[in-house]
Amino acid sequence: QVQLVESGGGSVQPGGSLTLSCAASGNIFRIYFMDWYRQAPGKQREFVARINSAGTTNYADSVKGRFTISRDNKNTVYLQMNSLKPEDTAVYYCNVDASTALMRRDWWGQGTQVIVSS
Repeated sequence: QVQLVESGGGSVQPGGSLTLSCAASGNIFRIYFMDWYRQAPGKQREFVARINSAGTTNYADSVKGRFTISRDNKNTVYLQMNSLKPEDTAVYYCNVDASTALMRRDWWGQGTQVIVSS
């Protein structure tokens, strides 16, 4: 099993910044991808950013130039969010594509709320 613990959400004014983190633990054999998704009220969950094991990143068009995904060598992924807009308000979820000794699958965090409002 893989456990994901997210933190860093909160409320911020437009133009502000927040950093989310997601720590993966458990019987991890290998991590292939670490992603962030978000789900706004009444909308479908959408992709935000990805980082692979080589450190290659890609972003949704809506966050390019404002958000930065990174990871450390201890299985934690971060999402630095700058120039936040009200439309960034959502529950943000960490998703990790990882293998254990028994399987490879996607694992989801519990979500952390981000509210951007004046």
